[in-house]
Amino acid sequence: MSQARRVAGSAALVLVDGVTPLRPEPALFEAMLEGWGRQQRSRRLSGPLVESRERLVRRFQAFTMAWPWAWTPEQVEAWSGSGRWAHSTIRSYQGALAVFLDYACDARYGWLAECEQRVGARPAQVCHEWNTAVHVADYEGRAERRPLTRVELQAFFDAADDRAEAAASSGRKGWLAAFRDATLFKAVYGWGLRRREAVMLDVCDFTANPAAPELGAFGACQVRFGKAMRGSPPKRRVVATVMPWAAQAMQQYMAEVRPRYGCDAHPAVWLTERAARISARQVDDRFAQFRVLAGLPAELSVHCLRHSYVSHLIEDGTDPLFVQQQVGHSWASTTATYTTVGADARNRMLRSALSRAFEADGGGGDGRR
Repeated sequence: MSQARRVAGSAALVLVDGVTPLRPEPALFEAMLEGWGRQQRSRRLSGPLVESRERLVRRFQAFTMAWPWAWTPEQVEAWSGSGRWAHSTIRSYQGALAVFLDYACDARYGWLAECEQRVGARPAQVCHEWNTAVHVADYEGRAERRPLTRVELQAFFDAADDRAEAAASSGRKGWLAAFRDATLFKAVYGWGLRRREAVMLDVCDFTANPAAPELGAFGACQVRFGKAMRGSPPKRRVVATVMPWAAQAMQQYMAEVRPRYGCDAHPAVWLTERAARISARQVDDRFAQFRVLAGLPAELSVHCLRHSYVSHLIEDGTDPLFVQQQVGHSWASTTATYTTVGADARNRMLRSALSRAFEADGGGGDGRR
């Protein structure tokens, strides 16, 4: 038995001997995708990842209206420029296409010979360094979704606090709303919340955590309106409090500010002067005001605070799996797209790694065994 017949995902294990389809091109393409799926699953890749890659290859085929053995680098360039995709998204799409073609062109799987025999052409790799997007920055997503630096974050919170204090000291109308908004954004960052998740918080969603009794009634935050898959109900999760100062800010707001709205019967945490739940639009407007006061770039959005939560926890050495569970991501790859580790954090990690290496070497320094 040849090597191709022994490898998971090989043509010999997918194609049925003695069967000649009426339309060989689509049948061969489907067989290649089936073999690729088997090859990926044999490497223990997750089902959703395999399925998303297959959908991507099908989209490219539909765009080109050609089969893999007729694809060209020029088609990759045209396809990459056909949508308003973020740089990181284009890299991901091109990467999936390149992986498929690497598989199809690998002689171990037998597709080169099968394609040449059945359709008279062979697939070739069409994703090259000169026609694909490159990794050019630490953060390649949309600018309005990037994490804030710690300096930017502090400037934002200082601007929010200054606005609340100025309104309270002057006795002007609206100081309750200013204090509310400052606390709301601290909660968004302190528990890594999405905008809608924060807006929909009820008083009962903050609870004690037996593992952290020192945090009192704010040891955990129950998120009831997490982002859902299409056609599914909102995802729920419980976020453990990891920033004590956020719990203190919430405790002060709930004890001193929220009661002044005179709406004790209303379940919402964030109330308006008209005894209603604050809206997402109001959150965006207040964020924009504080952003201007802090002198931050205009492209930053509320969601940047959630990205900041993830990046700063990773920088501080928090287990990535714990961070993933905190923010409610199903896949670690999603959490990774949120993460930007600053230069200072990288230097600390480097020194820590070197220290461990020297300690294991007994102080010798060359590290050789």
